[in-house]
Amino acid sequence: MQKTINLKAFKEFVQSSNFGGFLLFLCVIISLIIANSSLADPLQNLLETKLGFENQAIHLNYSVSMWINDGLMAIFFLLVGLEIKREIIEGELSSPKKAILPIIAAIGGAVVPAFIYSFFNTGMETVSGWGIPMATDIAFALAVISLLDKRVPASLKIFLAALAIVDDLIAILVIAIFYSSGIELTYLAYAGIGMVVLILMNRFNVKNPYLYLIPGIFIWYFVHHSGIHATIAGVLVAMTLPTNDTNIASPLERLEHTLVKPVNFFIIPLFAFANTNITIHNEMIEGLTSPLGLGISMGLIFGKPIGIVTTSFICSKLGLGQLPANSTIIHMVGLGLLAGIGFTMSIFISMLSFSNQLLIEEAKLSILITSLIAGILGYLILKFSCKNSNTADV
Repeated sequence: MQKTINLKAFKEFVQSSNFGGFLLFLCVIISLIIANSSLADPLQNLLETKLGFENQAIHLNYSVSMWINDGLMAIFFLLVGLEIKREIIEGELSSPKKAILPIIAAIGGAVVPAFIYSFFNTGMETVSGWGIPMATDIAFALAVISLLDKRVPASLKIFLAALAIVDDLIAILVIAIFYSSGIELTYLAYAGIGMVVLILMNRFNVKNPYLYLIPGIFIWYFVHHSGIHATIAGVLVAMTLPTNDTNIASPLERLEHTLVKPVNFFIIPLFAFANTNITIHNEMIEGLTSPLGLGISMGLIFGKPIGIVTTSFICSKLGLGQLPANSTIIHMVGLGLLAGIGFTMSIFISMLSFSNQLLIEEAKLSILITSLIAGILGYLILKFSCKNSNTADV
């Protein structure tokens, strides 16, 4: 009798959050291989191909790479904004008692890496990249901790998610304030009118979440032309979606559920593919030990865990908050290292930080290598610390 192939395990893997991390990693590897092969120039030409249209009134003719970085990534930031608002309304950030520790830990995990980077790059043209090591890639960090499954306390996963969401909010504010070009007030006023429309829709209890996307598209256009980075439009739109603290799915939750898979399985992997096509050469290898490379690597690998662990320990000792249940300082070190996986947001900020293409490529390579090291170290520390604690319980 012929046996049929059991695809259940494969389907479960594809539907799990781990698949998003796997796909992201796969796209990075493929992009690096192409960038260092004879296909490098054709890929670059494809990314520079212009798409869209423009006339005297409308300007929407951009390269493929810009559509990915400014267009599709606005959808990513829309999802991040929805997650932030949901956590504030009903999640781990919904009360001061719940929110204080991940908020302070996220601030520590952002300030210390920025300080370390600035220390290495003070007085140099690369000092503007201080925001690069501040960011945490929430998709990659959660994918790595999910690999440990039930071997880590569930409280650690919740804490990492809350911390990463606050971290994203900090990164969004940094991009909006420090990495936006000269402001065009007319376009900003038009975007403000769009926001008023969305707020009124919220007040009049419009339940269909997709109706909010129509003014949202216009807001994206006006924000893009205002000088503020276009992706901020996604967060602004997200803040107007209605939500609630009940078990009934709100418009916000319905839109969030719709966006999770397209973002994790398409937009983020595509962003990674388009922005990690790095042709590696000697200058870039040398750049790993330059002030730029050291600022990024030291900031992510050491700054993140130092900032997170120190602030968490101080908060717990002062009684301002409690460490995640069943966790120790060693667990927090491992979690801090996972927060050192900068990747998506760090690469994004690096492209806003420099106009020199070589510096951007050096920053990307440093982010890739450092994020890989931070992820492996964080995984190993959590794995062995949880194993030892389980042994001790026996």
